[in-house]
Amino acid sequence: MKKLVTFTALATVLAIANNANAAGFHLREQSAAAQGNAFAGATAGAENPSYAYFNVAGLTRHKGTQINAGGTYIAPAAEAHNINHTADEQHNIVHAAVAPNGTMSYQLDDKTVLGLGLNVPFGMITKYSGNWAGSNHGVTSRVHSLAITPMAARKVTDKLSLGAGFVVEHIRARLTNTSLALGNKDVAVHGDTTDIGYQLGAMYELNDNTRFGVGYRSEMKHKIQGKMESSASSGFVNQDISADLDVPAMLSLGAYHKLNDKWELMAEYQRVYWSSFDRLDFVGKNVPGVISRVYEKWRDTNFYALGASYQIDNQWKARFGVAFDQAAVKRANRTPRIPDSDRIWYSAGLNYQYNDKLSFDMAFTYIKAKNAVVNSVENQQYGPSSPVYAEYKNSVKIWGLSLNYKF
Repeated sequence: MKKLVTFTALATVLAIANNANAAGFHLREQSAAAQGNAFAGATAGAENPSYAYFNVAGLTRHKGTQINAGGTYIAPAAEAHNINHTADEQHNIVHAAVAPNGTMSYQLDDKTVLGLGLNVPFGMITKYSGNWAGSNHGVTSRVHSLAITPMAARKVTDKLSLGAGFVVEHIRARLTNTSLALGNKDVAVHGDTTDIGYQLGAMYELNDNTRFGVGYRSEMKHKIQGKMESSASSGFVNQDISADLDVPAMLSLGAYHKLNDKWELMAEYQRVYWSSFDRLDFVGKNVPGVISRVYEKWRDTNFYALGASYQIDNQWKARFGVAFDQAAVKRANRTPRIPDSDRIWYSAGLNYQYNDKLSFDMAFTYIKAKNAVVNSVENQQYGPSSPVYAEYKNSVKIWGLSLNYKF
C-alpha cells in the first residue's frame, strides 16, 4: 500500500511544469520585455517595473507612478514514444496555459520607490490517456499558483541601490493516477497552501551605460494540506493528507551595457538550488507518522543567457537572446511526471513606444528540449514491480505581451 502513496506524491505534481519551460517547476516568464532577450540581463535591465521580479533594487530607476500589466501564452508540445518498447504513443501530454503578471511602482521620494507585484511563478497541466501503460505513475496533473509581493527599493548612494520584498504565495494542486494496489482504481490527490518567503536585490550603476545586478529569492517551505480520494472503499486512501515541499532558493547575476545609441548588450547567470528538493514526507491523518518518504534527489541547476537589443528608430526596439537551461532531474530520477532534460532557448521581441506615457512589449520564444528517456526500472523510487519505459520529445512556444503606462 505504501507504493500507492509514492505514486501520488504531491511533489511530482508540482514538478510537471519543467516539461513546459524552465528546469524544475519555476515559470520564468514574468516579463515580456525580459523574455525578448531570453532573460539575459534580467537582474540588471530594469527597463520597466516587471523586471522587479528578478531584482527588486531596479525599482529605483522608475520615476513617478508606473504600471506594467501583461500575460504569457505557453504552448508546449510533449510526446511520449516507444512506450514499453511498443508502438504505443502519447501526444499532447502538456496542455497550453496562460500566465498573467503585473507590477506597479510608486516613487515615494527622490531615493525610495515602493512596488507591488502579482505573478504566477508555478503552473501547468499534464494529461495522459486514462488507460496508458504508465497510468499508475500518473494520469492528470494540475498546478495553479499566485504570488503577491510588496516591495521597496532605495538608492543608498548615487551608484548603489538596494531592495527587498515579501512573497506571499498560494499553490493549489491536483493529480490523478490508477493504483495497482486497489485493482487499478482511480486515485485523486488535491491540496493547497499559502506561505511566505522573501526576495532581495542590489544594483550597481558603474556609469550611465553600464550596470550590474544581483537578485535573490528565498527558499520557501510549503506545507500542502488536502485530501486523498478514491472510489475504492479504503480508509487508508480516503483521508486527509499533508506534505512538506521546499521551493528552492534562486541566485541571479546580470549585466547590462549600452554599446552606442543603437545597441545594448546583456548577460545573465542564475543558480537554482534544487538540491533542497531532496525528498517528500507524506503524512495521512488516519495513519500516524510518515506513511511514505519519496526521494526526489534533484540537483542544483545553472541558467546562462546572452542577449542584445537594437534601437530601430524613436518608437521601435528589437530584442534578441539565447539561453541554456540545465535539467534539475538526471535520467536515473526521471518519472513520467518529470521527464526533465536540458533545453536551449531562442527568443526575440519588440518594444513599441506609442507616446511618452504608453509603450508595449511583445516577445516570442522557442525552447528545444533534449530528448529524454524515462525508465522506471532505473528509478529506485518505483522499482521493477511497476515498470514503464518511454522516450520523450519536448518543445515549447511562448508568446508574451505587456503594456507599460507612466502616470
